Amino acid sequence: MNNNPRVPEAAFEFRHRLPVQLRINDIDFLGHLNNIVYLSLFDLGKARYFEEIMGGPISADNASLVIVNVNIDFFAATFFDEPVEVWTAIASVGDRSVKLEQRLVNSATGEVKSICRTVMAGFDPKTNQGAPLNEMWVEKAADYEGRKLRG
Repeated sequence: MNNNPRVPEAAFEFRHRLPVQLRINDIDFLGHLNNIVYLSLFDLGKARYFEEIMGGPISADNASLVIVNVNIDFFAATFFDEPVEVWTAIASVGDRSVKLEQRLVNSATGEVKSICRTVMAGFDPKTNQGAPLNEMWVEKAADYEGRKLRG
């Protein structure tokens, strides 16, 4: 379990956990996972999470969210030989946006390596404009999470 007092306790369960394989070219000259790779791993976690919620692949035809803000807090270095997973959950849902929380976690020790917080906004690819969230999607997400996501 995580013993770092700087890592905030999760406010909810992370039901979606994606094991990820690190590659040698993901490592920087200090032997750590390169900072830019964290973003790629979190993006992969988001994609698999949304596929799980929607029951199939996400494409330009059914994409209804775009990223408007990403913040990553780093708590511990990640090394090439560590078994890691990306944990993903929806923190909250508004009328036009979704807040996600993701964690990169050593699956053997439970140590939280980093936390990513992402805000995604509703989007209509046909008009290329912002849009309210699709209520069917919000219901599927709440069912998957097993909890109320609004308010």
